[in-house]
Amino acid sequence: MSLPRRLRGAIIGCGYFGSIQLKSWRRTPGAEIVAACDLEADRARTACSRWYTSPEEMLRCETLDFVDIATPVASHLALVRLAISRRLHVICQKPIARSYDEAVEMVEQAEEAGVRLMVHENWRWQPWYRAAAELIAGGAIGRPISYWFRSRDRDGWGAEPYPKQAYFRGLERFLIDEALVHYIDTARFLFGDVCAVYAQARTINPVIKAEDQAILVVTHDSGLLGTIDGHRFLDPEPTGPAMGEAGFEGEAGALFISATGDVYSGGERIYENRVREGYRGDSVRATQQHFIECLVSGRAFETEGREYLKTFAVVEAAYRSLARCRVITLANEHSFAVRQK
Repeated sequence: MSLPRRLRGAIIGCGYFGSIQLKSWRRTPGAEIVAACDLEADRARTACSRWYTSPEEMLRCETLDFVDIATPVASHLALVRLAISRRLHVICQKPIARSYDEAVEMVEQAEEAGVRLMVHENWRWQPWYRAAAELIAGGAIGRPISYWFRSRDRDGWGAEPYPKQAYFRGLERFLIDEALVHYIDTARFLFGDVCAVYAQARTINPVIKAEDQAILVVTHDSGLLGTIDGHRFLDPEPTGPAMGEAGFEGEAGALFISATGDVYSGGERIYENRVREGYRGDSVRATQQHFIECLVSGRAFETEGREYLKTFAVVEAAYRSLARCRVITLANEHSFAVRQK
C-alpha cells in the first residue's frame, strides 16, 4: 500500500534480537527508527545516531509515532505504560508479560488511552506458514485431522548455553514462554482458537533454571488435535531457517514443511522457499510492515493486544498443566476469560 509519510519510531532494547529488528526496520517502507535506547550505552550508540540510556528521557525528547519494545519480559509492563503515557503506539516483543493479569492490564490501559498495541509475534509471518495457510484454506488437505510442530536448535548444551541470549539461563519459565509460544500462535493462525492444553516438560541442562524440553497436546475449538514438541539439543536435518519441521494432515492429504522452509505434498515440493534475506524467512520485516500498514489504514493487527491474549492464555494454561499434571480447559480457568469489549 502507498503510505503518506514515514512514521517515526524509537527502539528500546538493542541486544541480540533488538539488532535484528533494527536491521529489518531499515528495510521497512513507511517507517524510520530515529532514536534508540539501551541500558548499555555502547549498544545504544551503535544502534542509532540519536541514542539514550533512559527510555523516559528518550520519549520526552523525541517526536515519535511509535515505540518498538525489544527488551526482556520483566520490563514490558513499565515500558508499555510509559509509551501509553506519551500516547505512542507500541509494538512489543513476546512474551508480552510475566503473567496473564499483567498482560490484560497492558491491553486495557492501551485501549482506554486509544493507543494501538501489537505483539511482535513473527512466526506466523514466516513465508512457508503463509503458503501453508493458503493451501489449507484452498482445500489442499481437506478437513484437518491433526498437526504437529517439531522445534529444534542445538544451542542448549554446555556450561554456557544460549550464547546469543544468555539471559535465558536465569529465566523462571523458558522453552514454552520463549520458543513454543511461536507455534501456539501459528497453530491459532492456521486452525483457530484453542480450548485446552496438556503439557509435559523437564530440565535437561542443569545450568539453567527452567524447562528446556516440552511437549504440548493442543485441542482447538473445532476439536482438532495437535502436538508441539520442542527442545534445544539437536539441529534438524537438513538445517534451515524454519528451526524445525511441521506436518498438517487432513481427510484429503497432508502437507510437510521441512527445516529449509520448503512445503511438500505427497513427496512433491509444492512451495520452494527462496527467501534469503532477513531473519527466518524475513518474518521480522514482514511483521513490522504489517504493523506500519495497519497503523496507517486503521485495520486490526493480526496480533492486536486483545487478540494476542488468546495465545498468551494457552501459554499460561500450559504452565498450569505442568503444575497440576492434567489437561487445562481454558474456559474453566477464570483468569483466562478474555474480556471482550
